[in-house]
Amino acid sequence: MPNDTFPIDLGRLKPLRLDPRVPTLSDEAKAVLKHNIQICRDAIVFFTALAGAKGLAGHSGGPYDTVPEVMIVRAFIAGGAPIVPIFYDEAGHRVATQYLLSVLNGDMPAEKLLHYREYGSGLPGHPEKELTPGLAFSSGRLGHLWAFCNGVAMANPGKSVILLGSDGSQMEGDDAEAARLAVAQGLNIKLLIDDNNVTIAGHPQEYMPGYDLTRTLAGYGLTTETTMGEDLEALHVDLCRAFDNPAPHAVVIKRPMAVGIGKVEGDIHAHDALKTDVAIAYLENRGGYDDAIAMLRAAKPDKSPLTYRGSSGEGKNRDDFGKVVNEILDGMDEETRRASVRVFDNDLEGSCGLHHIRKKHPEVFVKAGIMERGNFSAAAGFGSSEGKQGIYATFSAFLEMIVSEITMARLNFANVLAHFSHSGVDEMADNTCHFGINSMFADGGIRPLHGEDATRLYFPADQYQFSACVKRIFKDPGLRFVFSNRAAVPDILAEDGKRFYEGRAFAPGIDDLVREAKNGGGYVVSFGETLYRALDAVTGLREDGIDVGLVNKATLNVVDPAMMARLAKAPWILVAEGWNVKTGLGSRFGSHLLRAGFRGRYNHIGVHIEGCGGLWQQQGNQGLDSDGIARAIRALA
Repeated sequence: MPNDTFPIDLGRLKPLRLDPRVPTLSDEAKAVLKHNIQICRDAIVFFTALAGAKGLAGHSGGPYDTVPEVMIVRAFIAGGAPIVPIFYDEAGHRVATQYLLSVLNGDMPAEKLLHYREYGSGLPGHPEKELTPGLAFSSGRLGHLWAFCNGVAMANPGKSVILLGSDGSQMEGDDAEAARLAVAQGLNIKLLIDDNNVTIAGHPQEYMPGYDLTRTLAGYGLTTETTMGEDLEALHVDLCRAFDNPAPHAVVIKRPMAVGIGKVEGDIHAHDALKTDVAIAYLENRGGYDDAIAMLRAAKPDKSPLTYRGSSGEGKNRDDFGKVVNEILDGMDEETRRASVRVFDNDLEGSCGLHHIRKKHPEVFVKAGIMERGNFSAAAGFGSSEGKQGIYATFSAFLEMIVSEITMARLNFANVLAHFSHSGVDEMADNTCHFGINSMFADGGIRPLHGEDATRLYFPADQYQFSACVKRIFKDPGLRFVFSNRAAVPDILAEDGKRFYEGRAFAPGIDDLVREAKNGGGYVVSFGETLYRALDAVTGLREDGIDVGLVNKATLNVVDPAMMARLAKAPWILVAEGWNVKTGLGSRFGSHLLRAGFRGRYNHIGVHIEGCGGLWQQQGNQGLDSDGIARAIRALA
């Protein structure tokens, strides 16, 4: 679609100026407002669904929801109200709003929206400053921006600062701290919270009784209004009241998610990119969007054309986690399960495999909301006595948020089996803020007085090793972190073409010799989703006559003495990983080699630059595809 024209005419939007000191909305202004809201919502439905049709995922419901308040405040700014003209948003997945605003403000052409979340488009799944024209902030992860905006308010006295919030992002503990500072300092910050009763895995009013944003925010001391978001006159009045008041002010805006979009209104599936048929039905009902509908029908998934030697098939480890745990739970009677196991979800059950546990063993499942820090500590508290096991799962990027809680769990000798999915960068269109690359932070323990640190980090290579790993370590004491990718991974093959890990027991702390360097050659050490790419590179180089071996180090924070003795004799070693080159395995492994007597050449490659959007392209962008690994091997060999 490089030369296509954006099929929704955004030039039809009408200028509108409003004054927050005037709470009455004239009939003419209301008509213009409704007109502008509808066009913007139509555009969001179209280009977010287009990304979904290309297999790039994305989010439709959130940005669609918040259009009315964005259009009203935009009219306040146009009318000269003293407002910092940036729509900070603590729910970064609503980035479609930011991209639409960049177009409306003249910072980029509407045609750019046709490439939402594509590789190299500069339109990733969360806002990134300096990457997208007109974008003035990076949102980071959910619920991380209010405290930042407090500082913005301090730097802009006399001006209101906008923060678009949500009932999901307000679950994060950072917001509680930010609220207290905003009130104590009397900051001119305006929270516009889309309270649509939807998060990824459910409806907060059902799974978190007592969670009430109006009461919570008022309890912190903010002036708080509650309004119905689709009642434009009521919404306008409450926004006027907020922006005509220099004190910290919150407007809790009630509406069903994706209101007016057929069968997905109020449904959790509207959180993600709308399905093509849903978007087409919506646009057909609106009328006049034949070109947009044709584009949606023509869009095809962006599939990787790459093939890999040395592996075959496909397994999705992040989903298998719940299935494997269910196999273990099936072997217990219900009384034992209830007494000894508790599973804590962080609103990502379908992404981490926990939905399988919820469906089959609801008696041990806790739907705990978007509260990564508190939930990890709760899992640790449950598992703080012998014979009890806390299980926890979320995205790998969020491990950085719970490092302090990990330390406290370790000091309490807690038993936690933690699954961190979406590790690395592979297929991560949400981009840099969602990269799970600093996971070695979990290995920050020191030796206790009575024994050894039991913390273990595991990153199995394929579905067979993953299953064997989880089953083997389930009852081990201490903190066990198991990582998986967003992307599926193929099965590793032995040299005879058979599955390397099928039927093979998992031995914690033992590295696997996947390919031996038989004539004194060097070795690549890898793990996770980078291993099969390294295997492809190794296979090709061996065909070219370069003697190179491959080691899978699935236990990341324990030295295997036997393997280290082998590697110490090699002329060169390369560590190739999908984690941060500054903090990952490679940053430590050279020291391990030196202690073992290694005198050869060493290098380590990993994630070292910000993301590029897209899916399978992310790995190659980091030089961690087969070609990149092969180049690094040749440079050493």
